[in-house]
Amino acid sequence: MLETSARLLRLLSLLQTPREWTGAELAERLSVSPRTVRNDVERLRTLGYPVHGSRGAVGGYRLGAGAALPPLLLDDEEAVAVAIGLRTAAGGTITGVEETSLRALAKLEQVLPARLRRRVNALQTYAETVPRDDQGPRVDAGTLSALAAVCRDHERLRFDYRRHDGSESRREAEPYRLVNWGRRWYLVAFDIERDDWRTFRVDRLSPRTPTGPRFTPRELPEEAVDQVRRGASSAAWRYRARVVVHTPAGVLAERITAAVGTITAIDDTSCLLDTGAESVETLAVHLGLLGHDFTVTGPPELVEHIRLLAGRYRGAVSDPRT
Repeated sequence: MLETSARLLRLLSLLQTPREWTGAELAERLSVSPRTVRNDVERLRTLGYPVHGSRGAVGGYRLGAGAALPPLLLDDEEAVAVAIGLRTAAGGTITGVEETSLRALAKLEQVLPARLRRRVNALQTYAETVPRDDQGPRVDAGTLSALAAVCRDHERLRFDYRRHDGSESRREAEPYRLVNWGRRWYLVAFDIERDDWRTFRVDRLSPRTPTGPRFTPRELPEEAVDQVRRGASSAAWRYRARVVVHTPAGVLAERITAAVGTITAIDDTSCLLDTGAESVETLAVHLGLLGHDFTVTGPPELVEHIRLLAGRYRGAVSDPRT
């Protein structure tokens, strides 16, 4: 039979599994009587663990949420995952969590067994991160928490917003999803004034208080991630182009994502690609990578640049003696 302290830790580990245990199941796992299980549950409650119990044939015990966070028991893989996650968060895209992440990581590493500490330290020592060319904006942790709360509670959000061109506006929207794409965070919401779905950059958003009234959730027209890909990409395009690609729409759809553009079938052998980019040079490269013939009629800057590239490539393979 396990000693009392070891048995309590074993019981706590079982209860942290997201399920309900009957007294008989716990007694069998711990090799004790149901009465001992009841006594140990009371000891855990005294220590601050919110163990909920229900009576009856299907009754049992489960660990609930309490007023304060009690100590947690993690297995080896969970402990390593948490340590890596905290280290990543300390240098991530959310401001205000660096210090708390490092503080929590220090507490965790202090109690990690030597074998696990070696694994975490090895990853820290021998894994390198290539700095991004575009470091991207950082968002406030409090803002993210506030946005997540109004999404959860279906409350209208009033906020000030800075557009891509730098102009300011005041908005009211029904918030639905937060999406992290690379180093940027986006809010997918239904704009009340514009009566349409919109994607907002969280780093350009300043929530106003109090929040608005509750709303009845609408059905999202598409997956939140796809909405962000489509909205965020097109909002950043300086140059747009409608290109006829000489291949079936289904074939082209296998090569590009919603972030690249939208595809409309013309006939069985061609389709229209609505796409764009920050520069005509980038747009020309993307079109060249499609792997299919295409026809461009605008914008004029793109047409001229493709003519320049065509001549440059032709000269690159021409025989100077001819």
